Amino acid sequence: MRQTKKVMILTDTHTHLYSEQFDEDRDEVIKRAIDAGISRLFMPAIDSEYTEAMLKVESQYHDNCFAMMGLHPTSVKDNWEEELKHVEDWLNKRDFVAIGEIGIDLYWDKTFLEQQQFVFRKQIHWAKERGLPIIIHARDSFDEIFEILEEEKGEKLRGIFHCFTGTLEQAKQAISYNMKLGIGGVATFKNGKIDKFLNEVDLKNIVLETDSPYLAPTPLRGKRNESSYLLKVAERLSDIYEVSVEEIAEITTANSKEVFGV
Repeated sequence: MRQTKKVMILTDTHTHLYSEQFDEDRDEVIKRAIDAGISRLFMPAIDSEYTEAMLKVESQYHDNCFAMMGLHPTSVKDNWEEELKHVEDWLNKRDFVAIGEIGIDLYWDKTFLEQQQFVFRKQIHWAKERGLPIIIHARDSFDEIFEILEEEKGEKLRGIFHCFTGTLEQAKQAISYNMKLGIGGVATFKNGKIDKFLNEVDLKNIVLETDSPYLAPTPLRGKRNESSYLLKVAERLSDIYEVSVEEIAEITTANSKEVFGV
């Protein structure tokens, strides 16, 4: 009896497909991803400026693209209350797969740290109320984020540490809060560092992401990133964990289903 070959399904848990950087060739970009087996594409929100574009992509590719809702920490500015209200209104209007991306970013600007902390905590509460995972953006802010997660930890708290670039100790702490680690192009960089210890983290705690159009993996570093390049990340993890790309795909996609319930 002839056996049918199992189709490899990869999941990009973090891709900004609605970005203006894809305006010229978005359909081709999504087709390339699906053709490469990356058929599950999760889109984090940024702020009100991008909501319409994100929901349009989801509507056009409803079998493959899934939208989140949230306020990105770098969008927490003078009008943060208005932006937060925008998030709340949309959460009350329809269902989303997650609240994200949310968190704290102290790389660009520390001016609104107090507001970022408030907005992060508020969105965690909304996620708990709705039984949704959170997608955390942490840049130069592990201590500040861990301080809040320590207060909020519990069975209702779960999600993904997007673009994880911390130490092994920080990885273990993140996982202790019921978080998966989002691993992308940084794992392929010569100076990325996380590839040195990643095999000490159980694969059950890993999901894959591109963060496209940002952070293209080696050897495409510096170019516009896209979801089809997730294969390069899967190949690197295959080397790190010494298992097949198919096994990386199977485990990380199962992990993504555990997070998103999709």
